[in-house]
Amino acid sequence: MDITINKQIVPKNEKEQDFTPVFKINNLNLWYGQDHALKDIKFDIPEKQVTAIIGPSGCGKSTFIKTLNRMVEMVPIVRMSGEIVYRDKNIFNAKYGVEELRTQVGMVFQKPNPFPKSIYENVAYGPRIHGIKNKKVLDEVVEKSLRGAAIWDEVKDRLNENAYGLSGGQQQRLCIARCLAIEPDVILMDEPTSALDPISTLKVEELVQELKKDYSIVIVTHNMQQAARISDRTAFFLNGEVVEYTDTSTLFSNPSDKRTEDYITGRFG
Repeated sequence: MDITINKQIVPKNEKEQDFTPVFKINNLNLWYGQDHALKDIKFDIPEKQVTAIIGPSGCGKSTFIKTLNRMVEMVPIVRMSGEIVYRDKNIFNAKYGVEELRTQVGMVFQKPNPFPKSIYENVAYGPRIHGIKNKKVLDEVVEKSLRGAAIWDEVKDRLNENAYGLSGGQQQRLCIARCLAIEPDVILMDEPTSALDPISTLKVEELVQELKKDYSIVIVTHNMQQAARISDRTAFFLNGEVVEYTDTSTLFSNPSDKRTEDYITGRFG
């Protein structure tokens, strides 16, 4: 049974959770200057599941996901309070290097953003930065990553061609392969299919389902049908708050908050 506290839905008993958290977010607040963009965010993100973040434009979805690997700190006017605990470490601790965090917590963006390099070099770039120089090892990493992103068969005979020659959907899967190449623990996806056609979108959704066997995935999506199709749990954000967070089937079939019901039935958003 869920109870409402400060307009948030939180589990009545944390011990009843049927998952191991990869992230624990505790009273997270974020401001852009004077604008209070995230307000008292508190929930746990499960390991090796897909967590969807939904809500109308400007509700804080992308801001939130960028706090999980501290990319939001690249905006100079940002300040935050509260804590985000990743694998029992507070990521805001001064001793926790941001490079280490971003190796563990990879990100795929809204628009495909391959480097202006060959397909091979796009995937090999991260491992090279991390000190892998052996060509045979790099070859293995590139193949494994491209297979993991379900694009190997489409590009294996053109690895030396420029990545810009790929279609939009292929470029996005290449970016996922680039993320996989550094062997992250978590993959953040910020509206990864919004710029793609329906067929490419389906391929990425199928890929997400496959990847959750090995990775914890957090996906921001403006597409509620997509959230319903591919996620295990869903958080509904509104005006910088988490209105409701529960397993996806419950949120879409029996929401606890009228604002959630109004949003998923199209009354606003």
